[in-house]
Amino acid sequence: MKFSTTIIPAAFLLLSMGATPQVMTSAPKLDHWTPAQLQERAQHLRQLAAQGDGSASETLEKYPHHFTMLAFRNRSGGGELHQHFADLFFIVDGHATVASGGELVEARATAPGEIRGASVKGGCRQEVKAGDVVHIPAGMPHQMLVPDGETVTYFVMKIEESQ
Repeated sequence: MKFSTTIIPAAFLLLSMGATPQVMTSAPKLDHWTPAQLQERAQHLRQLAAQGDGSASETLEKYPHHFTMLAFRNRSGGGELHQHFADLFFIVDGHATVASGGELVEARATAPGEIRGASVKGGCRQEVKAGDVVHIPAGMPHQMLVPDGETVTYFVMKIEESQ
């Protein structure tokens, strides 16, 4: 019984020194979504968008300094500006135009660090399609423009940026 005669005195020594065993309450995990899985999840968002204002999204996972979402649009959205979060979009399906830079028209704060507007004026426009990746830094006005009769599904990573 060499194992118990070695471990038990070592455990007693640690406990007598005030040490307590560290128990990990939740192990880190790998998150993985295939394009097919995202498309399947987007079917629910498509239904929600049809019943609402033409867009729907869901948070997939939250992490200490970022979170992931899936978004679907069948119409253009308004302008947005996130003061503390960068957006990273991966276009899963469809196509749209991202307007960025410039200024928000009719800007109003909707939550701390979150500003919305009717649209983005000025700046530049970039067409995006399935497979494209877009990075929008914190503080940059942006807007997703969807042509009539079209849709876009995109994976979003919101990344906290320290100011």
